[in-house]
Amino acid sequence: MLERRVAPDSNGPGVLVQLAQDRAPLAAARNEFGRELALFLGVLWLVLSAAAWLQVRLGLRPLGRIRGNLPLLRDSARARLPEAHLREIQPLTEAINALADARERDLALARHRAADLAHGLKTPLSAIAAQSRRAREDGAMQAADGLDRAVAAIRRTIDAELAHARAATIRRAPGGDADVRTVVEQLVTVIEHTDQGGQLAFTVDIPPSLRLSVQPEDLSEIVGAVLENAARHARRQVRVSGHAGPQWTALTIEDDGPGFPADRIDHLLSRGGRLDESGSGLGLSIARELAEATGGRLTLSASSLGGALVRFDWSAG
Repeated sequence: MLERRVAPDSNGPGVLVQLAQDRAPLAAARNEFGRELALFLGVLWLVLSAAAWLQVRLGLRPLGRIRGNLPLLRDSARARLPEAHLREIQPLTEAINALADARERDLALARHRAADLAHGLKTPLSAIAAQSRRAREDGAMQAADGLDRAVAAIRRTIDAELAHARAATIRRAPGGDADVRTVVEQLVTVIEHTDQGGQLAFTVDIPPSLRLSVQPEDLSEIVGAVLENAARHARRQVRVSGHAGPQWTALTIEDDGPGFPADRIDHLLSRGGRLDESGSGLGLSIARELAEATGGRLTLSASSLGGALVRFDWSAG
């Protein structure tokens, strides 16, 4: 309540004026306004938070697609990121693809240099081999044997390093599509024209429809290393079989040679592992490294032919 005393007439008596109001409706109105404002602000916060989350989610979706495609670049030097539809993401995609281009060029250059080095060493090795033959003809058998061992060791090292360089450049590229039977038949045709291969019977039991998500030249190098080993140690026959299931593809190479001791399998598949100084087993370690580079797996066991069985397995994923 408010009150004031006023004098309407300077000569008259004073008047006391009082004004009173019930504050309960005002307090109720203020409290109701506060509740409505809090509810509105709460709903506004939820809406703005959802809008911000949605904006960030949609804005980062192109980056998520780029992240999902990065394993392709890791698995294959030939893979590239697809073109981005957003102008803001396009520079990032182009920069990553440019980096992939540079990486592929560097790998190709390293591979060519390794191949050039290998070819460059062939002439000196041939000269050393000729010196070894002359020394053997002159009766210096011990010196000739030493030269032969040195030449064989150098050749094994060259072959292994070339295989390692090749494994660094091949990965399971999405565009790979090899006709397995055609690749194997081409390799068999080449080996049959060698001295050892011409005396063997080759059996190829692969369905014409069998295909593998690997580049044909990569599959040729993988299978070729094992076929050469099989032809080197087989007595009369070599058998190549292939089959596939819904999520896997398998390729086996068997021979009727002496096989290998079960306790030496891990050593054979190790880098540079072999059974003797002639280099037996080197092709297996090279083949395993190349197979793993394409997403495959190599295992060894005994063959029903009496010799060794080499099996390659590739999953569909």
